[in-house]
Amino acid sequence: MSHRGQPNSPPTRPVQNILALAMLALAFAPVTLPTAAHPANQANQALLTPAQQSSEHILLANGFSIDCDHHSLVNGKLRLYPHPDETEFLDLDASTVSAITPVEHPSDASSAAPVTVPQPDRIADPITDHLTPADLHQMLASAGSQHNLDADLLASVVQAESSGNPRAVSPAGATGLMQLMPQTARQLGVSNTFAPDQNIHGGAAYLDQMLARYHDNLALALAAYNAGPQAVDRFHGIPPYRETHLYVARVIHLFNQRVAARRAHPNQDRAAE
Repeated sequence: MSHRGQPNSPPTRPVQNILALAMLALAFAPVTLPTAAHPANQANQALLTPAQQSSEHILLANGFSIDCDHHSLVNGKLRLYPHPDETEFLDLDASTVSAITPVEHPSDASSAAPVTVPQPDRIADPITDHLTPADLHQMLASAGSQHNLDADLLASVVQAESSGNPRAVSPAGATGLMQLMPQTARQLGVSNTFAPDQNIHGGAAYLDQMLARYHDNLALALAAYNAGPQAVDRFHGIPPYRETHLYVARVIHLFNQRVAARRAHPNQDRAAE
């Protein structure tokens, strides 16, 4: 894409569009949470293969869209089912839907061509255990400018991933502010995931890649960031993992909070947060 690596180019993801997608995804995510009271349903969902799933693309009148397994008309409402078993659903006014189209899935998602990941400029940044809010804000703003991402979106991912701890290490081995896995870090050209600037630029590059892959669908991009794009492609949407659903909802909630505060106090110094 021509805008990559050009900090002075106009943003291609205006916050209004991202927020609209985010608010829509936040409304949809809770109804797709797998519940512990239905372990059999979780087992059935885990056994579904792409060839067994038929899904639909719902185009909304506001220009955005939702993917679901299937739909029905109930009491004048359009009922969307994220899973075949119909234990969970979302009701929409029929007037808000412009079109419904079936989605054809490739028989082998693993055959898709790999996506080239842009490498961040930083390769030898210092390691630190503590960051001032001003330092963190500057790094987020720089990475956001380079990858045409809202700095508050990156800040929300950092908060959800590591609570701002540059030395954070997950049980799965993800490290740093944006919790990069070792293989992902190598692909991104991040030589030291504990170097905050490297980690943030690497995480921003990866999130930018996921947004491009899923056509700026923030919920799917965050799900891929958390569970991997292979899981999103396999389930043709947010995977039925409780951790992933909670993660997507948390980041979107944090992002909405930050943007609301920014709009309420446009002259406030963002570095102070």
